[in-house]
Parts: sequence; C-alpha cells; structure tokens
Amino acid sequence: MHIAQKFEALLEMYPRPDGRKWSGQEIDEATGGVVTRSYVTNLRKGRIENPGYEKMRAIAKAMGFAPEVWFEEGLTDGRPRGLAEESGGLTGRVQHLFDVVGNPKTGEPYTNAEVARMTLGDLSEEDVEGIRTGSIPDPTVGQVAALAAVFGVEPSYLLDRGSPPLDGELVQALLDEAVREATLEISRLSEKERRLVLGIVRQFGSENNTRSPQNAGRTAESARAGVHPQPAERGPDTPDLTGAPD
Repeated sequence: MHIAQKFEALLEMYPRPDGRKWSGQEIDEATGGVVTRSYVTNLRKGRIENPGYEKMRAIAKAMGFAPEVWFEEGLTDGRPRGLAEESGGLTGRVQHLFDVVGNPKTGEPYTNAEVARMTLGDLSEEDVEGIRTGSIPDPTVGQVAALAAVFGVEPSYLLDRGSPPLDGELVQALLDEAVREATLEISRLSEKERRLVLGIVRQFGSENNTRSPQNAGRTAESARAGVHPQPAERGPDTPDLTGAPD
C-alpha cells in the first residue's frame, strides 16, 4: 500500500475528537509546525513517498495512534490499531540489534559497512552510522525498513515501545546464514505471501516431525492397534505439498 493510501486510511480511522477528519492546518498546529500544512497536502497527494520518521511520529502523536501503525498491513479494514505512546529510542533499538545479532561467519558484531552491503544499496555506511549514533534522527521509511530487514525484524520493532522481542532461540536461529538469507527474502514479500511461506514451512515441520524415529515407532504401534494417524490440518493459506487431490 502506498504511503498516501495509508495516510488516508489513518485519517479515516483516527478523526478529531469532534468526529471531523483532520485538516492540514490542524495537523500543522497540533504538531507545532513539525508537519506543515503543505507537507500534509503533498503526503496525501502521493508526492512524498518516504516521509521522515520524526514527521511520522509527530502525526501519530497528534492524531492519537502509535507510530508503528504506519507499518501495519491491512489498514483499509478500518479497524483502529494501537493507541498513541511515546516511541522508544530508535538509536537504542538499532544498537540492541547490533549487540545481539552477530555475523555468523566471524562471530563478531556486524560492522556498519557489512550492514550497508546487506541492504543492497538502500543504505550507505554513513547512513547506518548516522542512524546508530543518532546523527540521523529522522530516517525515512525506506531506510528503517531496509535496516529492519537486515536483522530479520519487522520495521515496527524499531518504532515500537517495550521490551525488545528478541529471545535467545531467535537470536541463535539468526546466527545461521541460511536462516538469515531466508528471513531477508521473506521480509521483502507482501503480508499474504509471507503467510503462505509460513504455512509451507510449518507443513514441512509437521512432516519431519511425523517421520522422526520416535514418531515412527509410535506410528507402528498405532498401526498394530488399528489406529491410523490423521494428516495435519491445513489452514486456508497453507498449500498441499503431498500431491493429493483436494
């Protein structure tokens, strides 16, 4: 969804207290001039494709929603998302990623140059350093998304507030090069395509679990007892990998 379409959806979902849609002048006043009336007009008309983080946060705070809502899919369903709250430090979250996700080849933390190369041109080494140090306090949507993709997290993680959602199992998994490459590729897909890939992976996991030696013994015992295992239930987005007709 284009950023202009998201903005229109947010204007519908989060009206003013009196029920009216926010005007450009009202957003200008509510943000203290951080987001000007002309900026709002250009954003609505699609002339701005990569609004800065500080402007997105200012709009979110003024209108009453959490900054990470900008990155959510399916905004056109009209359902309000998270309530507004002051965003956590972007610099601190980026540094946390550098601290916990290391280079699997060297075992050392990633350098700015390595991360820049992994964004395939979306970020320069200077961009990465600026975001890490805070000298670039207002990265664009594209820059935030590129940085998040490198570390295998959702862009909303860098804007959300609360405990970092990176547990030990996830960190260990991201140390595997194949897992990291798969994560990067999947992160570039649409939400529907990501769900489809997740369904495929889960079905492979279910089949591998069924074929394990321990489960094989259980299956043999069940067969002798006249009990036959049922196939794993498929969700609507999970393709059938068995080749059996529907």
